[in-house]
Amino acid sequence: MEEIFYGTGKRKTSIAKVWMKVGEGKVTINKKELKEYFPSDGHQMVVQYPLTLTDSLKNFDLSISVKGGGPMGQAGAIKHGISKTLLQSDPNLRLSLKRAGLLTRDSRIKERKLYGQKGARAKFQFSKR
Repeated sequence: MEEIFYGTGKRKTSIAKVWMKVGEGKVTINKKELKEYFPSDGHQMVVQYPLTLTDSLKNFDLSISVKGGGPMGQAGAIKHGISKTLLQSDPNLRLSLKRAGLLTRDSRIKERKLYGQKGARAKFQFSKR
């Protein structure tokens, strides 16, 4: 029986669900190829970073479902999800993934706008007279 590994990754408002099985390195995101979903080389590098770090780029087939946020947030969520599934498949990768900071969720999110103000930090101009 074929073993399938699962992991969830999050970044900003994006959530990625990653299913991984032994294969030839095919990456499918929302039923599209990696190059079709992320035309930008930068986003492709972010997604593939955990696989290149662990030398498993051609060892696994990935099926990814991602929603919410923009392209960079989605790429970061996918990177986090792939890292967690790689850890499930081989616990010996923990040290290298942890040193690269791939197992820690990047918890930075947009600060909310405050009432009576222009934005989260920006204030309306103060007039003394």
